Amino acid sequence: MTDTNRRSEYRPGPLQRVETKPEGDRWTLTFVREFAHSPSALWTALTDPEELPQWAPYTASRNLGTVGPATLIMVDGEERTQLDGNVTRADAPHVLEHAWGDDVLRWQVDETESGTRLTLRHTLDDQRTTAMTAAGWHMCFDVAEALLDGSPIGPLVGGDAMKYGWRELNEQYSEFLGVEPIDPTLE
Repeated sequence: MTDTNRRSEYRPGPLQRVETKPEGDRWTLTFVREFAHSPSALWTALTDPEELPQWAPYTASRNLGTVGPATLIMVDGEERTQLDGNVTRADAPHVLEHAWGDDVLRWQVDETESGTRLTLRHTLDDQRTTAMTAAGWHMCFDVAEALLDGSPIGPLVGGDAMKYGWRELNEQYSEFLGVEPIDPTLE
């Protein structure tokens, strides 16, 4: 099956474990996802600038596996937005923490009997955006899993994600998290 066929057949998997909590004047979305892959394979997907654009909503100017500044480029179709990033912790293959503009992403990679548990703590400014952020990460992690399985479908980010079930996920995560759904195309 070709990447194009796999992409056209993509449907989001079931909702994953998520929660939000206030952190001072900000909010942290915690998203937990199980992968049937080794911590090192997942670490490479999280840090390697060759793998990131195949599943993530951003590319990186360098490998994120070491501490220091990096430029993260948000991708939405042909549009690219550069954001300052800074890797503040890189303990391969278990903990990666970095800034993505004003947001902070902390990735915890734990080995399990069946593979790996990924816990992402995404700290952001506005509680109202937690559900739409969860919907986006949900799709990104579905795509990362396909990539790690050897059946890549290509990134489903930005406006392109709307064609593949993002709105429905956004509504479901909004209900689960108790926030009003935000549709960025209406903002």
